[in-house]
Amino acid sequence: MSKSTPHNLLSCLPFYLCSLPSFTSSFAHHKSIHSRRSSEMPGIRAPSNYSEEPSRHPSLKINAKEPFNAEPPRQALVSSYVTPTEFFYKRNHGPIPVVDDIERYHVSVNGLIEKPKELFMKDILNLPKYNVTATLQCAGNRRTAMSKTRTVRGVGWDISALGNAIWGGAKLADVLELVGIPKLTSTTPAGGKHVEFVSIDRCKEENGGPYKASIPLSQATDPEADVLLAYEMNGETLNRDHGYPLRVVVPGVIGARSVKWLDSINIDSQECQGFFMQKDYKMFPPSVNWDNINWSTRRPQMDFPVQSAICSLEDVNVGRKGKIAIKGYAVSGGGRGIERVDISIDGGKTWMEASRYQKPGLEYIADEERSDKWAWVLFEAEADVHSNAEIVAKAVDTAANVQPENVEDIWNLRGILNTSWHRVHVQVRHSSL
Repeated sequence: MSKSTPHNLLSCLPFYLCSLPSFTSSFAHHKSIHSRRSSEMPGIRAPSNYSEEPSRHPSLKINAKEPFNAEPPRQALVSSYVTPTEFFYKRNHGPIPVVDDIERYHVSVNGLIEKPKELFMKDILNLPKYNVTATLQCAGNRRTAMSKTRTVRGVGWDISALGNAIWGGAKLADVLELVGIPKLTSTTPAGGKHVEFVSIDRCKEENGGPYKASIPLSQATDPEADVLLAYEMNGETLNRDHGYPLRVVVPGVIGARSVKWLDSINIDSQECQGFFMQKDYKMFPPSVNWDNINWSTRRPQMDFPVQSAICSLEDVNVGRKGKIAIKGYAVSGGGRGIERVDISIDGGKTWMEASRYQKPGLEYIADEERSDKWAWVLFEAEADVHSNAEIVAKAVDTAANVQPENVEDIWNLRGILNTSWHRVHVQVRHSSL
């Protein structure tokens, strides 16, 4: 993570220059105001159809067209430590919002606080800027492989529903200080314990309402948690697919909590009651099905577990015997580093350790200050393959968490958090005389 001095991007973006309007109300009054804002959507709007979608890179694998959900070829993920924006996976629940007037765009901060406020882009840009390198991963990453065990519901992701980017923006802890919430606060005087993020976009799961999610106030106000209101990705202004003009980035947590196209921030006494917090993205045991599910028995998923996958090889590969390069990614949630990546070429009977790296030319040591604690590591190994082989990768994080061997043991009806050993197959073609 790096910090820049407070700066002003007004020279390149025509952000709102007028003084902030006064805004005081009770929490109940806020609800009615938010309802009006949702219909007015000042400066930004959620289209009712898909006629204004942005262009995307042609090599993306489209898993769903409307709403658009796509991932890059797996080989693209190991081409660089920082994922190019055009190859960063796209996860959407409705049409992509359109900014019509950036000068009118603002975020309302309301709820169980003493000083509700409307923040324009100039207010966010005047706060210290931080760059945080963090991997975002959809909870449904590797769902397709899980569905081969038993059918699951959800977008059919391969292994590339994640990416690593340098996010630039203001820390949420600094933003909340603007409305009177000190750093390291777990409860406001009025009883607020959770920070809810509400998007501009509209999704069918919310009956046409906005996407929303929340995190604990204690996490939001902790500067070390590095939660951002981000306006940059990889050194450039956010593009529409990734949340322009402002999005939340919650490092170490499943991507579903990093809300894009931010409309409002609500301080509440309970966690968000939206669909994606209460009736999705929860981890159930294999015994639960759609007939006996009780959503209230499980907490919303937050940190993602330790994960790895091989990207230099497809699921099935045909080639000649000899040396083979095995490259991929490994990542864990909650800021836990990767202690080890193990590789097997005999289905898990014997193992060798892969090398791990983040920044080129710098040795990666988990939990060292120079390492990016919220980011993946890339790994490499080389093996001699002389006959048909099952190549396996598994990672171990700094808390000694290890990926489970079999997908059957972690199968769940929504197909989330498939962190089982990643397996690919090599079929050796022998030369004919």
